[in-house]
Amino acid sequence: MDLSRRSMIALAAISPVARAIAATTNTSFPDHFLWGAATAGHQVEGNNVNADTWLLENVTPTLYAERSGDALNSFELWQDDLDLVKSIGLNSYRFSLEWARIEPDKGHFSTAMLDHYKRIVISCRAMGITPVVTFNHYTTPIWFARQGGWTNSESVELFARFCQTAARHLASQIGYATTLNEPNVLRLMQMTVMPAREEQRRKMLVAAAKAAGVEKFVAGNAANAEDFDIITRHQIAGHKQGRAAIKAERSDLPVGVSLAIIDEQAVPSGEKRRDEVRAQIYGAWLEAARDDDFIGVQNYERNVWSATDRIPPERGTPRNGFGGEVYPASLAGAVRYAHQMTNRPVLITEHGITTRDDAVRARFIPAALKELHKVMEEGVSVLGYIHWSLVDNFEWSLGYWPTFGLSSVDRATFKRTLKPSASILGQIAQANRL
Repeated sequence: MDLSRRSMIALAAISPVARAIAATTNTSFPDHFLWGAATAGHQVEGNNVNADTWLLENVTPTLYAERSGDALNSFELWQDDLDLVKSIGLNSYRFSLEWARIEPDKGHFSTAMLDHYKRIVISCRAMGITPVVTFNHYTTPIWFARQGGWTNSESVELFARFCQTAARHLASQIGYATTLNEPNVLRLMQMTVMPAREEQRRKMLVAAAKAAGVEKFVAGNAANAEDFDIITRHQIAGHKQGRAAIKAERSDLPVGVSLAIIDEQAVPSGEKRRDEVRAQIYGAWLEAARDDDFIGVQNYERNVWSATDRIPPERGTPRNGFGGEVYPASLAGAVRYAHQMTNRPVLITEHGITTRDDAVRARFIPAALKELHKVMEEGVSVLGYIHWSLVDNFEWSLGYWPTFGLSSVDRATFKRTLKPSASILGQIAQANRL
C-alpha cells in the first residue's frame, strides 16, 4: 500500500501546487475535525447476492454495464481498507452496513453479519479512526424490493426495525451515523437522464419483477418516476423513525442523513428556475433534516441556471471523467446552502472527482478545501471532510470504469495502490490546515 516510485515522481510534481496554496493562505481547521475517506458496502464488498442491485445486475435487459461480482473483496479485506485510511493519515472512515446481509430474509437477523460489522467498528477505534456508519447506502434486501420497496407502507416500520437491531449491536462505538445515503438521488438523476435510459430502467424493473416472481420490483436506487412521491414520503418517515430507533439505543450518538447537493447557481434571470429546482430536489429533505444532529452533504459539481434551463460550461473549461465541469468551489456553495436551509452543522460525507489523471484530483482537493474554509470563516459549522472514495470501486450501473479513488485496485489480485492525491489529502489532514 506504499506509494509506488512512479507515484512519488508524480507527487513531486504536484506538491508545489499544495505549497503554493499554503503560501497564500494561512488556514487551519478546528480541533477534532474529521478527515476521512468513504466506501459503500455493495460497491466494495463483493458477492452481495441477497441485495436488490445484485438482481438488477443479472437480469436481461439491464442498465448495468457489468456485474459487481467480487467487487474489491472488501468483505474479506476490510482491514486492508482501514490500513489504507491510516497510512494516508486520515482520522475517520465512512462505510455502510449491508441490510441484505444483516437481514437476508424478512425478520431473520444474522448475528454473524452484525458481528462482522462490529469488528470493523472496533478495529477503527483501536486504530484511532472515527467510524462514520451509513445504515443504508442504496441497496435493500431482495425481499424488501419484492414487496414494492419504499412504495410499500410497511417499509417505514421495517427500516426502523433494522436500524434498531443494528444500533443495538453496533452503536456504542460509532462516531457518527447516517440513516440513508442520498435519498433524493432519484429526483436529482431525473434532471439528466435521457428518455431512452428511463425506458431501459423501466424494462429492467419489469425483468426484475419477473425474475423475483412478483408484479412490482422497486429497488433502493432504481424506481419509476410515478413512484417518486410516495417513495420520498416513506423515506422521510423512515429516516425519522430510523433516527429515533438509533437514538433509543444510544441517545448521544449524532445522527443525520446524507443528501446529494449540486451547487445550484443562477444568472440574474435564472433565480426563479434555480429556486424551483432546489425546492423539488432538496426542499422536503432539508426540512426533515432540521431535527437532525447534523446534515450530510455530498457534492461533486455545480449547475448554472438561466430562466429556462441549465447553461453549459464554456468551451475549454476543464472537465471530469463524466464530461462535467471541474469546479472546486461547488463544495463550498453546497455546504453554505445546506446550512442556511437547516441551521445544522455540516458533515461532508462525500466529495470527489472521477478522472483518469490523478494530478487533476491532487489539485482539486486543496482548491475545494480552500473555498470550504472561507465558508467556515463565515460562521458555518463544518464537522469534517470525507472524500469519495477511498478506492476505485463499482459505480453502480456504470460499472468499474469511473475512477474516484485515492487508491487504485487490481481487480485480479485486489492489491491496493495509493495514488499521489492520497498524499496531498494526507498532508492536509495531518497538519489540520492548508
